[in-house]
Amino acid sequence: MSSFRKPIYATAGYYTLSLGQGRKEFKPKGKRPGMEHYIKEAGEGALAQVANPEAIDEGVITNFMMERYNRQGNRPGFFPMIHPSFRYKPSTGVEGACDSGGLGVAVALKSILSDLSDAVLVVGVEVMTTVKAVYGADYLAGAGYYKDRKHGHAHFFPGQFSDRAGVCFEKFGHNKFKEGMASWYAQAIEHARMNPKAQEYHNTIKDLFAAGMTPPNPKVFCDNISVFDCSKVSDAAAALIIASEEGLKKLGVDKKDAVEIIGYGQAEEDITDPQPDKTKMVTSQRAASLAYKSAGLAPKDIGVFEAHDCFTPAGLLMVEAAGFVGYGEAADFVKEGKTKRDGEIPTNTGGGLVGYGHPVGASGVRQAVDVYLQLAGKSGDYQVELDPNRPNGLFISMGGNDITVVSMIFKKPE
Repeated sequence: MSSFRKPIYATAGYYTLSLGQGRKEFKPKGKRPGMEHYIKEAGEGALAQVANPEAIDEGVITNFMMERYNRQGNRPGFFPMIHPSFRYKPSTGVEGACDSGGLGVAVALKSILSDLSDAVLVVGVEVMTTVKAVYGADYLAGAGYYKDRKHGHAHFFPGQFSDRAGVCFEKFGHNKFKEGMASWYAQAIEHARMNPKAQEYHNTIKDLFAAGMTPPNPKVFCDNISVFDCSKVSDAAAALIIASEEGLKKLGVDKKDAVEIIGYGQAEEDITDPQPDKTKMVTSQRAASLAYKSAGLAPKDIGVFEAHDCFTPAGLLMVEAAGFVGYGEAADFVKEGKTKRDGEIPTNTGGGLVGYGHPVGASGVRQAVDVYLQLAGKSGDYQVELDPNRPNGLFISMGGNDITVVSMIFKKPE
């Protein structure tokens, strides 16, 4: 049972195609949709699922680095563009690195609980293909402590998770953890091939596990991971409406088309203080444990999971942070297929960050949307059959290297 003072719901989830390398539509030298296009498509996609868009009380726009990628600030100003009735309504811009979207959903949740609003539209967006990879790597370094940039890898964030992988190799055994990473990659692409909007939807590699086992090449990339271990640079947006019971009525949404948010956890680590143990996602574990406590549930009650797998080693460590396995057990758990769509705990059913793509400021919203879609039975070709004894979904949205984390638990409508 939720600890919230009143019921809170998520409804009308939508996300755009993730455009970038891997999609047949992507033309590196051709004209591509801009940030405005993605915000409007995602927002309108959500509003098309409600009878009365005018009932939206406020908006939240989440984004990480529009100031660098798009030379644009003032996130809230894009909210009124979505619908004529939004002009002069309140809007909030949210940034928290790769957890920007998760934070945005949390902001909406808090607004509903405060009784200031009954219906909030959250839109997450990132358009990242505007610059060359070398510049993008520098922008993304801002998700960590930028003063460490000059001491870090040229590809700063891949370097951070390459270091995590290296320590895990030493702690758990190189072959064991590497095979777990390769299995995660294979699973991500298999799931993405069932999601027409996923960036890896067109991936035709025959032996995905072998690709995932590709040895790293430190001369051109990182010491312990290859490009197959990384989520891709992506352009996309996602939207979700958070509402009270009264908000659903005003929107004209039946409860069967909504899922209840029953658990919430948020945790923050000191960005200036290097984490002592790279084999654990301590902040993510803390946020997940708070979400379980809030919902009065345990890992055994979760039927579907959305993990923040910016890199394959992060995916493995997220499985442990969520409490599905013990310390050091994730690699074998994933290799045994326990996180596949038909496994013990279906994870990242639409591809996750590795398979769908990682439009940084939108990823947390997209994760929440995928949990919503699964629980509402609206995932289309990648819908999984939920265990009726576990009608709940969990997501963990992480910003930086396990620095800023939001976790939530949704419940399938009865």
